[in-house]
Amino acid sequence: MTIDHADIIGFGGSLLFITAFLYANAVKDMDKLLFNALNLVGAVLLLYSLWVHPNVAAAFLEISWACIALFGLVSAVRTRRKA
Repeated sequence: MTIDHADIIGFGGSLLFITAFLYANAVKDMDKLLFNALNLVGAVLLLYSLWVHPNVAAAFLEISWACIALFGLVSAVRTRRKA
């Protein structure tokens, strides 16, 4: 098995997911903007990897994850603007 650039980018996305999950469980008051941004970028990086190495089920999961993160990001920005 060889690791190419798409795999490395995908690993980066996975690390962002892990970082976001660790962050969410380590802090008392989570910054939703940061949490959702990490998840959105992680999903995009993994989607790039899945574009090069297709897996339809995993791509569906990442697209769903990206949409939820984008929704959360927009919500967090709106909340900050109101404050």
